[in-house]
Amino acid sequence: MNTLLEYEKINGGVTAPKGFLASGIHCGLKKKKKDLALIYSTVPAYAAGIFTKNRVKAAPIYITKDHLINSKARAIICNSANANTCTGKTGLEKAKAMTILQGNELNIAAEEVLVSSTGIIGKDLDLESIKQAIPTLTKNLSTNGSKDAASAILTTDKYIKELSFEFKINNKKVRIGAIAKGSGMVHPNMGTILSFITTDVSIDPNLLKEALKDSGKISYNRISVDGDTSTNDMVLILANGLAYNDKITEKNKDYYTFLKALNLLNIELSKKIAKDGDGATKLIECTVQGAKDEIEGEKIAKRIITSNKIKASLFGGKINFENIILLLGLETSHINENNIDIFIETKDASIHAIHEGFMINYDKKILKEILKADSITIKIILSKRPSTVTVWGCDLSLEYIRITGDYRNLKGGY
Repeated sequence: MNTLLEYEKINGGVTAPKGFLASGIHCGLKKKKKDLALIYSTVPAYAAGIFTKNRVKAAPIYITKDHLINSKARAIICNSANANTCTGKTGLEKAKAMTILQGNELNIAAEEVLVSSTGIIGKDLDLESIKQAIPTLTKNLSTNGSKDAASAILTTDKYIKELSFEFKINNKKVRIGAIAKGSGMVHPNMGTILSFITTDVSIDPNLLKEALKDSGKISYNRISVDGDTSTNDMVLILANGLAYNDKITEKNKDYYTFLKALNLLNIELSKKIAKDGDGATKLIECTVQGAKDEIEGEKIAKRIITSNKIKASLFGGKINFENIILLLGLETSHINENNIDIFIETKDASIHAIHEGFMINYDKKILKEILKADSITIKIILSKRPSTVTVWGCDLSLEYIRITGDYRNLKGGY
């Protein structure tokens, strides 16, 4: 069956699955925009997370990881505008306090609340504003609150990112939904973004954790905006079982049906994050076929999408295919330049530019039109080996420099 028919895209984001509510409000951390979000399961849920590998970690990372020890949670509270990073013992106390305050308001244990922050690093978190806002944040919880929550977690993002699917497990309708943010400091090792996922699927907590980890490897860990791995970023998932499917307790057909849905969700969100990179005008997709294995293929593809020369030239509507060949040799010794084929494509057109290491004649008018597109794919074939890896990035614009150079003074932001 066609994947698009098996997995129907629906509205609702994190509140599309049964039993989930969300809200997002302005509490005063930003000047005007929403800056505090809450996601809540009306019943107990299993939970799992994956986190940044940056050795400098935000205070909420430590609290959330501690609260996930028993693989259970019911709520996620997240503020934007302030990362609560490099804030020492006080930062840890304030992150913990957010879970206590929110837990009290929901009448659940603080350990059932996961906490996240994003924004400026090294700035003391205004806990009092959050404390005053939590009653309203909780009161505003609704089945229509996903967009408000998605808006409240944004930093320099240009638009909200939410997605949800409905599909069947053993003839039971189940749903999965998510909101995400990510714009700058995006280069995965896990991390670089925030993504909060909900599902009403009934699944063993260890399998939930494994599915999230495996899905993250081929989605969030395959995007890059600027080569910098953030201190704050995490992907969290809550599964409350309200779809009442037969509980997934082994890696059977039902497990892989769920994993496919999770992959579809996370890959599409990852592409949205890459396309919304600070100052970006183009999504750059790079597919490498024929590397020694997936690990090598991923390194090669990331080398292409993180090259400032490639990124800047695509912003300017140009591309130098010889530069791509030079970059290939930096990440692998298993390369024969006489076997390399390179294509550049959009959904409507394709150019075969390099064949067996040599530039071939192609229609420069078609190439010019391809380079105007807002989504471009670079496809590289190294050999007849079976491995195929795809990663996503964005171009490098003058706007990126402006945003990065004046981050604290952005209009409507901090």
